[in-house]
Amino acid sequence: MALKRQPQHGQVPGCPHHVAIIMDGNGRWATQRGRPRLFGHHAGARRVREIVEACPHVGVRYLTIFAFSTENWKRTQVEVAGLMNLFRRYIIRETKALMANGVCVRFIGDRDRLDNKLITLMNDLEAATAANDVVHLTIAINYGGRDEVSRATRRLAQDVADGRLRPEDVDEETLPRYLDTCVLPDPDLVIRTSGEARISNFLLWQSAYSEYEFIDTLWPDFTRTEFESLCSAFGGRDRRYGGVRP
Repeated sequence: MALKRQPQHGQVPGCPHHVAIIMDGNGRWATQRGRPRLFGHHAGARRVREIVEACPHVGVRYLTIFAFSTENWKRTQVEVAGLMNLFRRYIIRETKALMANGVCVRFIGDRDRLDNKLITLMNDLEAATAANDVVHLTIAINYGGRDEVSRATRRLAQDVADGRLRPEDVDEETLPRYLDTCVLPDPDLVIRTSGEARISNFLLWQSAYSEYEFIDTLWPDFTRTEFESLCSAFGGRDRRYGGVRP
């Protein structure tokens, strides 16, 4: 028998409820124009607002974007410093628009390596938008799927050691409660821009049954129209979750 997931609150039938995006191609986009890589990152940040604003029109209630991975620290000091400054500027510049559009913002990832000013801005934005419920925007900064699972496992193991959890009660429903995304539904659709066909350590646990779209468009060129088209096409997918049609 096929397993069917019922639409969640506010979900439009046939549309993805939760879309996750690996925003790739900013550097190449800038290089093609003879500009420094940070120019592409700034262009990519501007694209985020357009996609966030499109979400309610296509029935997407949750949007998760991959902004900076645990592996991105390997980039040049100039690029990393520029990205951290971009994140700070994005939060300051976009807060008013996020509030006006009813966007609830969450950040996932390990914050320990981030600077205190950025962490304060992240915390303040989460607090300011906590009551919003039109779109739930999750931004992954210093995030890696393996790192997330490792941190979650340590917390789970500590609860077992402290007697708050019995080993025999641990099953596949237990670990998700310790993940950064514990309050979010799993993504229905994962989009990666720029033509690369890999998941790059993004939402490893959560995307076990996600549909994937690998597209050639570089992130700064990814338009609302293309986003809406991918969300619309999602409705034609045959999602059986390991079952078969009767």
